[in-house]
This record gives sequence, structure tokens and C-alpha cells, in this order.
Amino acid sequence: MFRSQQHREKAAAYGELIKHSSGQGESDEFQKLRDRHSALADNEQGLADDYDSAVNAAEQDRARGLALAAEEEHVLRCLGAAVIMQWNALPKTLQREIFDTAGSVGELLETAALRGQIARFLHKHKNDAGRKKASTEDAHHDAKSRAAALSRWDDEGGAVPDGLPR
Repeated sequence: MFRSQQHREKAAAYGELIKHSSGQGESDEFQKLRDRHSALADNEQGLADDYDSAVNAAEQDRARGLALAAEEEHVLRCLGAAVIMQWNALPKTLQREIFDTAGSVGELLETAALRGQIARFLHKHKNDAGRKKASTEDAHHDAKSRAAALSRWDDEGGAVPDGLPR
């Protein structure tokens, strides 16, 4: 199969033959062949240009798609982390709905395995989400308990005036 440049060379060669042709019939035949090769060269060049454009567009679309996928993955990771950080504060019905929805996101044949992975993850991290909140609440509760115990001790006569042994 001829390439664009080969068709152009053939068209030029038939152009030279037209100049040196001996009769009108021969000249017309060379003219047809020259025009045909010129058209084939144009078509071949158009196809090559279209192919290059399609390949470049596909590569650009793929790169754009990868960038969007990376951005969406980042957003989904942030949303997932936020849900896990608030997991213990969520009502049990909402926890169950989120678990069921997350478990059904994967491939149908892998649903049971995915649900198991999610359950293990949640069990492993079940106290991580509320640990900071719980630790500040526990510290506040412990301080109140100590103050109440000291107050009872004082009320029951356990306090000793400064410097005087009892």
C-alpha cells in the first residue's frame, strides 16, 4: 500500500509523463492517473492526521481521566476517614446502613470478603474514633470524682489543720 509521499511522487511522475505524451488519449490517461494519485495522497494524509488526532485525544482523555480519578480517590479517602473518626458517635442504624452500603460497593462475587474486611477494620479501630473525646471526658470525670472524695473526706473529719497533728 502506498503512503502519502509515495502517491505524491507517483502523481509528479505522471505530471512529467503528461508533458511528454504523444497524443490526447495518452495525455488524458496520465491526467487521470495523476489526479487519482493526488487524491489518494490527500486521503492518506487526512487519515494519518485523523489517526494522530485520535491517538492524542485518547491520551489526553486518559490523562484527564487519571487526574479526575486521583482527585476523586482523595475526596473519597477524606470522606471515609471523616466517617471513621465519627463512627462511635453515629447512631447504630446509620452505622449499619453505612456498613451495608460499603459492603455492596465491590464486585458481586467479592461482597462477602469485602464485608469481612470492613467488619475486621471497624472492630480493630472501634475505640480509635472516640479515644480523644473519651480521654478528655474521663479526665474530667476523674477530677470530679477526686474532688467529691476529698470533699467527703473533709466532711467526715479526715482533714487535718495545717501544722497540727491529730
